[in-house]
Amino acid sequence: MADVAQKPGAVTLEEAGPRFARSVHAGAPDVPVPRDFQIIPLRALPVVAAVLAGLVVAIAANKLWAIDFFHVVGGGIWTTLDLFLGFVLGPILGRLSVPARIELTTRLMPKLILIMPTVVLCTLASGFQLARYVGYLSSTYPYHGWVVASFVVVAIMAVIALGLLEPANLAVLFELKKPRPNGEVIGRLMRRFIATAGITGAMQVATLVIMTRLATS
Repeated sequence: MADVAQKPGAVTLEEAGPRFARSVHAGAPDVPVPRDFQIIPLRALPVVAAVLAGLVVAIAANKLWAIDFFHVVGGGIWTTLDLFLGFVLGPILGRLSVPARIELTTRLMPKLILIMPTVVLCTLASGFQLARYVGYLSSTYPYHGWVVASFVVVAIMAVIALGLLEPANLAVLFELKKPRPNGEVIGRLMRRFIATAGITGAMQVATLVIMTRLATS
C-alpha cells in the first residue's frame, strides 16, 4: 500500500481492494482510517425536524405559496445534488487515492444521510399536494400524461436514493467505524454509490424536461 500513498490517484479503492484490507488490518500508517466521525450528525437533527415540521404545517394549511415553496426548494436541492454527485463528484471520487477517498467519505456521507431523505420527502409530499391543489391529478387535465411521467421518474429516483444510495452510505460508514475495515466491501459499496449517483443524475435531466414542459403549458 505504500505505492498507493506515494502516488495519489494511481490506484482507486476498488483496485486496491485486498491490499487496502491487508494494510488496514495490519495497522499500516499510510492508510489513515478516521473513526472519530459521527455516522449521524446529531447537531443537524433539529434542523431536519424544523424542516419536516414546516412541511407538515404547509400541507395542513393547504396554502399554495407554502406548498410551492417546499416543492421548488426541495426539488431544486435534490436536482442539484444528483447532478453534482452524478456528473462532477462521482468521476472525481473514482480517481482519488485511497486515503483521500476515505477522508472525503467520512466528511460527506454523514451529511448526505440526513440531507437526501429530507429533500426527497419534502419534494414528493409537497409535489403531490401541489398537483392536487392545481388540478393536475385530474384525468381531464390536458397534460395529465406528463404528470404521470413525472410521478414515475421521481418514484424511481426516490427508490434509488433511499433504497440504494442511503444503505450504501450507511454501510460504508459502519464499515469504516470497525477496528478492522474490509477494503473489498468498501470498494464494492463505493462502486454502487458512484453508479447510482450517475443514474439519478441522468434521470434528473428527464425530470427537468418534464417540469419545464408542465410549467410552460
